[in-house]
Amino acid sequence: MVRPIGPMKLALGALALGASLFLLAARSVSAFEGVVEKKVFSLPSFTTDGGATIKNLRVGYETYGTLDAAGDNAILICHFFSGNSHAAGRYSKDETARGYWDAVIGAGKAIDTDRYFVVSVDTLANLNTKDGRTVTTGPASIDPDTGKPYGMRFPVVTIRDFVNVQKALADALGIRRFVAVAGASMGAMQAVEWGADYPGMVDRIIPVIGVGLEADPYLVATMQLWAAPIRLDPHWNGGDYYGRAEPLEGLAAAMELVTVGARSPGWAGRGFGRKWAEAGKNPAQAFDNRYAIEAFVDKAARERARQYDANSFLYLTKAVQLFSVADRLKRVKSRILFITSRSDLLALPEYTRKTIEPLTAQQVPVEYYEIDEDGGHVDGLLHIDTMSETIRAFLDQTP
Repeated sequence: MVRPIGPMKLALGALALGASLFLLAARSVSAFEGVVEKKVFSLPSFTTDGGATIKNLRVGYETYGTLDAAGDNAILICHFFSGNSHAAGRYSKDETARGYWDAVIGAGKAIDTDRYFVVSVDTLANLNTKDGRTVTTGPASIDPDTGKPYGMRFPVVTIRDFVNVQKALADALGIRRFVAVAGASMGAMQAVEWGADYPGMVDRIIPVIGVGLEADPYLVATMQLWAAPIRLDPHWNGGDYYGRAEPLEGLAAAMELVTVGARSPGWAGRGFGRKWAEAGKNPAQAFDNRYAIEAFVDKAARERARQYDANSFLYLTKAVQLFSVADRLKRVKSRILFITSRSDLLALPEYTRKTIEPLTAQQVPVEYYEIDEDGGHVDGLLHIDTMSETIRAFLDQTP
C-alpha cells in the first residue's frame, strides 16, 4: 500500500548560526535519559565485498534498551555520511549534546526503548577518526602487516560491507530478527541493503532521506565533486599524509560542498538573506568582504574538517557511488516506510518515488511520506520528530 504524503509542517525556529551542519543541538522534545556506553566489536578477519581481507577489524557500537530472550525485539539504526553510532542519549549526565535521532529513540518515543533493543554501529572508514568515542577500521588505521597507516592501500569498502559487519555484530549479540532497520541518508542505503541481503531477518525497513535502490548517476557525479578538492590539495600526497601536514584546505573545501549540497534555498534565504558577514564591509568593495552565508559555510566546514580524516571521506564517497541493490530487487520482502524531504536537493524525493512501483509490483507493502520543511537534506535529521507518529504506527503494524 502506498500512503499519501504526510501533512507535516512545523515552524523551524531561529537558525543557530554557530552550529556546524551535522553537529546537532539538543532538541526541545524529551530526550533519552539513559547514559550511553560506547562498546567495541572486533573480528579477527573480514572479507570485503570485493574479496579483500581486513585483519583485526574493529567498530564501535551503542545499544539502548534490552534484548528479549527470543532475540527478536531489536531495531538497528544506521548512520549518515558524517555521523557515527551516537544515535540517542548522552555519554554522561552532565553532557548537553545528545544523539542525532534522540527525538525518536527512547522510553515512550516512536522507537520505544522500553519495547525494543536498539543498536547503532560505526561504519568502516568512519570520518570521525579524531573523536575518541568513534571506533572504526579504515584508511587511518594501522595495517598489521606493515605497522603503518593503510592510507589509500585500505581496500575499497561498500555499503554492503557495512551491513555485513553489522550482521556479524547482530549474531554476536544474539539477535535473531530485527523488528526494523532504519537510517538517514547513507544510513537509508544501509537499511535498503539489509532488505536485499537479509530479507528473512528484517521485518521492516525505514529509509529516511535516501536515494531509493541505487545511487543515481547524478549522485555519483556529486560524490566526485565532493572528493575533488581533497585530491587537489598537495598535502594529500596520494593519501600518504599521516604524521605530516594533512590536506585540511582540501577537506574544508569538500565540507563546504557538503554543507551547501545538504541544505536548500529556503534555509539560505531565511537564515541569512543577503546580510553582510561584518558591518561596514560591503562585499562589493573588496574580495575579502563576504556575505554572512559565506562566512557561516566557511566556518562550519573548517570546524568539521579538523575532526575528520580526508582519506576516510574519499572512501565514503566511493561507497555511496557504488551503492545499488537494483540487481537484487526481487529479494526485498520487508515492509517499507520511505521518508523523504520535499526540499531535499541531494537525495531528491523522485529517486525514492520511482522505486515504489517496482516494489509494489512484487507485493512489497510500501508507505511513502515527505517531511514538509524547507531545510533540505538535513531535515531527515533535524526534523525527524515530525515523523514520530508515522514511525510509531508503522512499527505497530503486523509484519
